[in-house]
Amino acid sequence: MQKLKLFFEESAFGVCSRLGEKLNFPIDSIRLFFIYSSFITLGSPVIIYVSMAMMMKIRKYFRKMNNPVLFD
Repeated sequence: MQKLKLFFEESAFGVCSRLGEKLNFPIDSIRLFFIYSSFITLGSPVIIYVSMAMMMKIRKYFRKMNNPVLFD
């Protein structure tokens, strides 16, 4: 079970951890919210999660583009 948990934490987009840091809320509670709400609403929070992950990637791309590193 621990290996499975580590796999998902490493391969996830980091949306729950970023929300937890910004809101000062436990990360596990946010993850459980996404899991339970996706079961109750038949997967609509998955769309929200993926859209938030895409926004995070786009913001990271634009930040890297605006602040180029010399030895990249």
